[in-house]
Amino acid sequence: MCMHGGLSPELSVPKQILSLERPNDVPDTGLLCDLLWSDPKLSDKDWEENERGVSYTFNEKVVDDFCEKNDIDLICRGHLVVDDGYEFFADRKLVTIFSAPNYCGMFANDGCLMRVAEDLTCGFLILKPKKIKEKKLCIISSTEQP
Repeated sequence: MCMHGGLSPELSVPKQILSLERPNDVPDTGLLCDLLWSDPKLSDKDWEENERGVSYTFNEKVVDDFCEKNDIDLICRGHLVVDDGYEFFADRKLVTIFSAPNYCGMFANDGCLMRVAEDLTCGFLILKPKKIKEKKLCIISSTEQP
């Protein structure tokens, strides 16, 4: 199962996604919002408010329960800068794939592409950031009095 963000407390079965009206503006709350903006988080709480200010975070138990209930082996998502371009969560039942290396020139992250073979094994192609020449900051000060 693939989505941009992650799971939602309103999502019981993947078939619910088919009932979402399209095209649609993304609401501030609800299933569509969560599919786009929720994030995994190591926590004792199943659901918490997301520090991003929109949607929720969900823990490993939420992923385990959803996958077991729906006979899903892997949830694939993006939306979160991860250092190595990909990062597993919940005993490899969820993977975050982030394809933009050196995101916005502010992160030294790798990017990644995931390939799913016919036998459903997954492989990762790591995209290393382009080497950027270090910019030197030159500070000029003057001690002369006018």
